[in-house]
Amino acid sequence: MSRSQQIQQWITRHVASRYPGAEIGLAPASADASFRRYFRLTLPDGDTRILMDAPQDKEDCRPFLQVARLFAEAGIRVPEIEIADLENGFLLLSDLGREGLLATLQSDPGRADTLMRLAIDVLTRWQLASRPDVLPPYDAALLLRELRLFPDWFIARHLGKTLSGAQEEALQTLFQQLVDSALAQPRVFAHRDFMPRNLMVMKSASATTLGVLDFQDAVYGPIAYDVVSLFRDAFISWEEEQELDWVARYWEKARAAALPVPADFGGFWRDYEWMGLQRHLKVFGIFCRLYYRDGKAHYLADLPRFAAYAKRTASRYNALSPLLTLFDALETPAPKAE
Repeated sequence: MSRSQQIQQWITRHVASRYPGAEIGLAPASADASFRRYFRLTLPDGDTRILMDAPQDKEDCRPFLQVARLFAEAGIRVPEIEIADLENGFLLLSDLGREGLLATLQSDPGRADTLMRLAIDVLTRWQLASRPDVLPPYDAALLLRELRLFPDWFIARHLGKTLSGAQEEALQTLFQQLVDSALAQPRVFAHRDFMPRNLMVMKSASATTLGVLDFQDAVYGPIAYDVVSLFRDAFISWEEEQELDWVARYWEKARAAALPVPADFGGFWRDYEWMGLQRHLKVFGIFCRLYYRDGKAHYLADLPRFAAYAKRTASRYNALSPLLTLFDALETPAPKAE
C-alpha cells in the first residue's frame, strides 16, 4: 500500500468516521526540510485540522510531543495534539492558521517592528522555561557534526572542490573556535529553527499573538542560538541598524527577566555573531544536501544570503579571517589548461 493510500485510509478511520457520510477535504499545507509532510483537512463545518505525515521509518514523533508540551507549559501557542498515532507516523493537530510571519514580513514590512517585538516576547518566555536534563544537550559532538556539513556538502559536493591540507587544517581550527564559543555561553532551551518561517501570526478580537511550529529538534544549548536564528534568517535579511536594534531589545528584555545574558551588550553581540556563523556554515551544507540528496532545488537560491552573513562576520574578527581567505580561494576559477 502506498503512503498516499495509507493517508486516505487513516483519515477515513480516524477523522471521517466522526462525521458519517461527510467528505473530508484534504490539501497540502506545507513541507519542511525533513521527511515530514503536512496536510490541511477541511471538516464539514468548515473548521480545519493539520495532518502531520511522519513516516515511522524516517521520523520519530516523540520529540515533537515532548517539546509541544514544554512550549504549552510556557504559555506559548503551539499546535494542540488531537490524535497521536506513533505506530503509523500520523499526528492530527489543531490548525494555527495560514498567516506565516515570514510571508507577512515580506508582504507588509511596515508591521515588522511590531511583529518582531512579539517574537522577542515569545522567545524570552521560552527561554525562561528552561531547565537542565530535559532536552538533549547541544554538545561539542553535535556542533562539530553540523559544521562538517559545510565542507562535505557545499565545498565537495556543490562546488566540486577538494581542500588542501593547509585549508582543511585552517577550517578545523575555525570550527573548534566556533564550538568553544558556543559551549562557553549559558544554556537554555533552544528551538534551533526559531525563525519567521516557523512562526504564525494569530489574530483575535483582543490581540495578535504568535504561534510556534517545527520545534521537534529543540535542545538545551547556547542562549544566543535562537536569537540569531530569528534576526539573521535563512529567507529574509534586514539592514544592520534594524538588526542591532532588535538584538539590543532582546538583550534588555532578557536582562530584565534575569536570563543569563552577558552584562555587557558587546559581549553578547560577539556571542551572537559567532553563533550565527556556526549556524550559517551548517545551513550551507543542509541546503546543498536538500538539493543533491532530496531533490529540493529551491533552497540553493538562498546560498548567497549565507555567504554574505558569513563574510560580514568573518571580516570583523581576526580569529575568523581565515574563512575569508577560504571563500576567496573557493570563488576563484581554476586556471584553464593550455
